[in-house]
Amino acid sequence: MTRLQRPSRSFSSGALLAALAATALTLAGPAAAETYPQRPVTVVVPFPPGGASDSTARLTSQKVSDALGQPVVIDNRPGANGGTGATHVKTSPADGYTLLVGSIGVFAINPALYPALSYSPKSDFDLITVAVRTPNVLVANPNFPANSVKELVEYLKKNPDKVTFASSGVGSSDHLTAALFWQKTGTNGIHVPYKGGGPAISDLIAGHADVSFQNLGAVANQIKAGKLKALGVTAAARSPQFPDIPTLKEGGVDGIDVYSWQAAAAPKGLPPEVKAKVVAAFKASLSDPAVKAKFTDLGFEVVANTPAEFAAFQAAEEQRWREVVKAGNIVVQ
Repeated sequence: MTRLQRPSRSFSSGALLAALAATALTLAGPAAAETYPQRPVTVVVPFPPGGASDSTARLTSQKVSDALGQPVVIDNRPGANGGTGATHVKTSPADGYTLLVGSIGVFAINPALYPALSYSPKSDFDLITVAVRTPNVLVANPNFPANSVKELVEYLKKNPDKVTFASSGVGSSDHLTAALFWQKTGTNGIHVPYKGGGPAISDLIAGHADVSFQNLGAVANQIKAGKLKALGVTAAARSPQFPDIPTLKEGGVDGIDVYSWQAAAAPKGLPPEVKAKVVAAFKASLSDPAVKAKFTDLGFEVVANTPAEFAAFQAAEEQRWREVVKAGNIVVQ
């Protein structure tokens, strides 16, 4: 008579439960992807309400919700130049229920600026799309002597270390655009960082700072009202909203096509079916005429590129700003 052998002790009940759970997940994965989404989707914005990333998330959310058939909830998680919110998304399940809408700073500048960043745009996220972009515009206090890019360069060369460049903070897009401008023109200025674009713009209008590179949408009303004068835009072509403002290249400074952009991403490892639905939802939102019109009013241009195009663009942008940071010896204290 053959005796029944006891199960090997090396295969514990805990291991058996884990194996069963893994099998269940494997079997349920495709089905879950096919039925996604079955509950609200959270879009994390790694900045406070009111900024460009927040506006992008909120302007796209309704049409994304319509496309997915579930509510979209905006979750603002500011801190560490966008790093707090980005890290939260990185560590969230890759199931399509937690997404990220962030800026050029989150996806391209932070990796160039912080040696020990808590996330990697390349390895920790599935990149969905660059949603919108807007050029920066070089603006000055109305009483500042220079009235063009050429005159500013001449003034800087005659008055080294005397012109103040306001920015929304160390490592911000406007700060690094100024650094790139100095590198391309062989000039320099005094960088004055503020805690956000609002205070920087206010001091510029009040005459406490001389010039600044600001998002065109952020200072459009001040330019129209004559509270700031625009010297040039950091775009390849003039803005349709401001056709009288020349490009920096027209002013004699080449190589400063700089856009501030907002993009969507998800935790790395989205099931292909889920990723396809998320990409399609953002594409539907960004192609909606009413949504596009709202972005245009804010000075943004809709991009809506593919995940592959976003990945190539992100890599190029990160490398570009690494070179600017290194050349300018820019260090975050």
